[in-house]
Amino acid sequence: MSEQTWALAQYTSAPASDARLGVLRGDTVHALPAGWPSSTLELIEAGESWSERLRTLVVDDLDEVPGAALLAPLTFPRKLLCAGANYYDHAAEMGTARPDPDESPFFFLKPPTTTIVGPGAVVTVSRLEEADLDWEAELAVVIADRCRDLTAEEAPAHVFGYAVANDLSARGFFPRPNAVFPPFAFDWLKHKAFDGSCPLGPGIVPAWQIPDPQQLPIWLSVNGESKQNSSTADMVVGVYELIAAVSRTLTLEPGDVILTGTPAGVGMPRKTFLHDGDVVVTGIEGLGRLETTIAGAR
Repeated sequence: MSEQTWALAQYTSAPASDARLGVLRGDTVHALPAGWPSSTLELIEAGESWSERLRTLVVDDLDEVPGAALLAPLTFPRKLLCAGANYYDHAAEMGTARPDPDESPFFFLKPPTTTIVGPGAVVTVSRLEEADLDWEAELAVVIADRCRDLTAEEAPAHVFGYAVANDLSARGFFPRPNAVFPPFAFDWLKHKAFDGSCPLGPGIVPAWQIPDPQQLPIWLSVNGESKQNSSTADMVVGVYELIAAVSRTLTLEPGDVILTGTPAGVGMPRKTFLHDGDVVVTGIEGLGRLETTIAGAR
């Protein structure tokens, strides 16, 4: 994470075991003063009452927390929405038709309380070798307040912040060859909603620190080998247009998370998938890096 940005993060530290809300800059966690909310969601739900204090926060004035262990930065949003097929280069590698930015984007849901895990998490997957577990580096958007029927121009005022995410996908469990009817030929639950399938973090960078979410380098490596290296500039439907589109279907609430799609470089087109012990590192410029270890169920 650059020196110009900091993030809200949740952490624990000895001897205390309760989760706390702090500030992450680089690899260092700083404690917030007494009286601040105890969780990210509590702060977001408090709305404008904390906005000015956040903007005037001086990280150098905060005490460092030695030995802090980072948790998921948001526990837990009411909704976790994911956009599919939203990068031109990813659509090309998957062999789909070139997406039309004027068409309505595609969304699916993950259950937030069981899929979101934090930095350094070990994600354990049953039948790992059958799962054909794939990686998807994504920019995550955190919604600031209750809103509906937005235009793209109105959307920026409703963004609280941004984070790094990895939309882990069990490609091997997606097809259902014996489906009773064509609409049931794909199992989105097994494909996308398994436990731990949304590593998120390392913190949430407030939106005002990111002048343009469409100009962020995004990358991912597996065991140190580069797999994805792109930019959010390659999105088919931009961040604000995505927010507006989903708000026309349902009411967005404070803390809701929207994953905005992944660029080229996933394992599926190359039939290269994750194995027991693999270490996945996902990064976005200005938002930090997120490390996840994969394990097979024993």
